[in-house]
Amino acid sequence: MRLLRALIRNRAATATDHADPGLRTRRYSAPLPLVREDAREIADGGLAGWKVTDESEADGWIRAEATTRFFRFVDDVEIELRADDGDRTRVDVRSASRVGVTDLGANARRIRRFLRQLDRAVAGGD
Repeated sequence: MRLLRALIRNRAATATDHADPGLRTRRYSAPLPLVREDAREIADGGLAGWKVTDESEADGWIRAEATTRFFRFVDDVEIELRADDGDRTRVDVRSASRVGVTDLGANARRIRRFLRQLDRAVAGGD
């Protein structure tokens, strides 16, 4: 049953208690402006096929489109950034396919890839 549910999804999102560690909410020991800058750079060309379409610094989100390589499907990504306990930053990500009943795990892979890049960028102080 779990496999069937996974096959008919066309979206994915992080959560603080997600069963997949790669899809858990991130909390960084870095101030919000620095994490936002890293997240924006990654979302605007730092990953193949991604480009930022809208953002609100005041409301704490970045929206991007991610175009798949083979079929050229365009999917929507939203990155939410919040200050968390002083100089810490909390990051949640959602990705959703615009078409189709299933994404065969593409949205979850996209989020994991983004978060791995962000983990490296924040840890490296870039």
